[in-house]
Amino acid sequence: MESRKIGFANLIGIFVVISILLISCQGKVTSTSTPSTETDLKPVQVDGGVYTDVSVQKLHALLEKKDFVLVNVHVPFEGKLPQTDQSIAYDVIGQNLDKLPGDKNARIVLYCQSGHMSSIAAKELVKLGYTNIWSLSGGMAAWEQADYPIQR
Repeated sequence: MESRKIGFANLIGIFVVISILLISCQGKVTSTSTPSTETDLKPVQVDGGVYTDVSVQKLHALLEKKDFVLVNVHVPFEGKLPQTDQSIAYDVIGQNLDKLPGDKNARIVLYCQSGHMSSIAAKELVKLGYTNIWSLSGGMAAWEQADYPIQR
């Protein structure tokens, strides 16, 4: 009878170990894909929709095959990124829509010195119905810190 108790106890033990292993593996996903670039693009929810914060590295890569409008919204002027299309002060961007694409789905990337003014401008454009607004995270300061050129 004792051997049956040990056998039954062993079965219970095995069951417990398997249960613990199954529980501890839940939610773990292994992947062989490329590393995540979650920090390259970050959606920012605002009144009226969403704009996207973009990292310096991602914007630098996108400039190789530029297919968007790049807008400096910093005042006063302290320089600009290469391939800048427009300079429009962040606090009057809503009054200068004629300088932006007529298609409100076109990608527009905004930047300033630190990222603060471009986030204000991004919120305004989203509120006005633009759906593909991006803001450079960290602005020109982060751009320079990554050793990318600024045109003075």
